Amino acid sequence: MIKQLVSSAIVSASLIAGASVALAAHHAEDMSEEGHEGHMEQGVWAEDQSVADGAVSAQKITADANGWLVVHRTDESHKPGPVVGYAPLRAGENTDVTALLTESVVSGDHLMLMLHGEDGGTQAGVFEYTLGATEDGPVKVDDNLVMTVITAM
Repeated sequence: MIKQLVSSAIVSASLIAGASVALAAHHAEDMSEEGHEGHMEQGVWAEDQSVADGAVSAQKITADANGWLVVHRTDESHKPGPVVGYAPLRAGENTDVTALLTESVVSGDHLMLMLHGEDGGTQAGVFEYTLGATEDGPVKVDDNLVMTVITAM
């Protein structure tokens, strides 16, 4: 009888262990798929705002890697123009990100707030992008720039 109970306990323990391993593997696979397909959507969220204090802010920016919020001049065509400000970003969700403007911006000007990466530069943590360069260049998702356009007030 004891031999049968011990044998049953060993079989039960093996089944439970096997089920736990299978469940853990399934969970890891789900997490891997979420990280690949369901990863955080990269984006820039900002509204029209006053720039009278020499700064522009984004309410939220999500990034897959460390990088930069870069403020470009733009116009009705929404093509990026010269850089007029930038601020560093961490990978993940960044909130209330403020970039100091390096040039005068007046009410009515259009500004493109764009996510740039930290790739291709020679120094980490140093903003090295110039218009058209590859260092610390724009992030694209499905060939679309990760950005939003606002109007200075």
